[in-house]
Amino acid sequence: MIDIKLIRKDKAKVEAKLKTKDPSISLSQIFDLDEQIRDLKTRVEQLKAARNDASQQIGFFKRDGKDVSALMSQVAKHADELESLDRSLAAAEELFHFELSKLPNIPMDDIKVSESPQDNVLIKEVGKKPVFDFPFLNHLQLNDHLELFDFKRGAKIAGSGWPVYRGMGARLEWALINYMISIHIKNGFEQWMPPAVVRPEVMFGSGQLPKFHNQQFKITDDEFKLFLIPTAEIPLNGLHLDEIIPEEELPLRYIAYTPCFRREAGAAGSQERGLIRTHQFNKVEMFCFCKPEDSGKIFDSMMASAEEVLHGLGLHYRNMLLVTGDMSFAAARTVDIEVWLPGQNRYYEVSSVSNCTDYQSRRSNIRFRKKEEKPELLHTLNGSGLATSRLMVAILENNQNADGSVNIPDVLQPYLGGIKKLTPKDKV
Repeated sequence: MIDIKLIRKDKAKVEAKLKTKDPSISLSQIFDLDEQIRDLKTRVEQLKAARNDASQQIGFFKRDGKDVSALMSQVAKHADELESLDRSLAAAEELFHFELSKLPNIPMDDIKVSESPQDNVLIKEVGKKPVFDFPFLNHLQLNDHLELFDFKRGAKIAGSGWPVYRGMGARLEWALINYMISIHIKNGFEQWMPPAVVRPEVMFGSGQLPKFHNQQFKITDDEFKLFLIPTAEIPLNGLHLDEIIPEEELPLRYIAYTPCFRREAGAAGSQERGLIRTHQFNKVEMFCFCKPEDSGKIFDSMMASAEEVLHGLGLHYRNMLLVTGDMSFAAARTVDIEVWLPGQNRYYEVSSVSNCTDYQSRRSNIRFRKKEEKPELLHTLNGSGLATSRLMVAILENNQNADGSVNIPDVLQPYLGGIKKLTPKDKV
């Protein structure tokens, strides 16, 4: 959440920065509510002081045997006014907190201003697009003979957008997950296995609520009110909800494999079929807590760990610095890592690394303490390390052969008992 002190200091500047993310944003209501709340608090304090003075006078009058009826009436009047003001203050604070929580994080000053993803800035390209001397196939066509996934049976079980992995498809998926975890552990990350559901306050802390309430899968009954996680970022951030972390323990570098659940599958059209966009997919997530002055170098280290995965797989990719209008709600800086998918004839994001500054820690009340000093908000960073579904597509489409077989990257073979190639079933 944004620090209200920034809005008080320069409302116009903060509003202009936020409009680069969402042109519809206005801070007028929040600014007015803040003024109203401060005015109500002043009136409450004044009334309490007047009530205390009157109560003190009642004590003096009673000792002197004087009539206190007028003073008693005055105290009762103050009590009624305070009760009314308290109700008004509570309502104003609730609305203020709600409206403030709907504001996104402020983009860093060096982020390009644009609403269009077409303006994202190319940082670098690694490797080259593959060149085929035969009619190449997309991952759905390859799957017709490799039988790695079953979309029809997935639809039978749960509906469209819920794929089933089978045979070598399931094994290759687990190989990818284990390979990525081993890379990140080597690079100093601690592995966690969090629940795939979280409470509403944990969703709020990461920035998913209230703005994106209708985009989440929810579990609601008489005993439970929980959300399926769209990414492990949410439970990893929630691990330290309402905590003060000693300075010497920072930075904390976490990774977690989880299934991820998202409602928007299929929303982008028929082009994004198969594994490109689904309701459930697998992902290894990186998440870091650090002191504000360290978040830049932590960001770079997370990028390096994600890129190491792609180097090992031998995939062509590019890094794109997102413009203001393409960044996520909680991010102040984001770099997407995109791999080339021949079957789609375009790049697709497989990792998104974001510095969320103190936005999530303020919402989650996560702080750190330097010795005996006052606790400070820390910075949080998150990054896919990586999402497997599009990575699976990249491996299949970029490593295919003319006979429909697919070469398995060397780094994955030890996780598959030494198998080097996926072979079409009808040619076995």
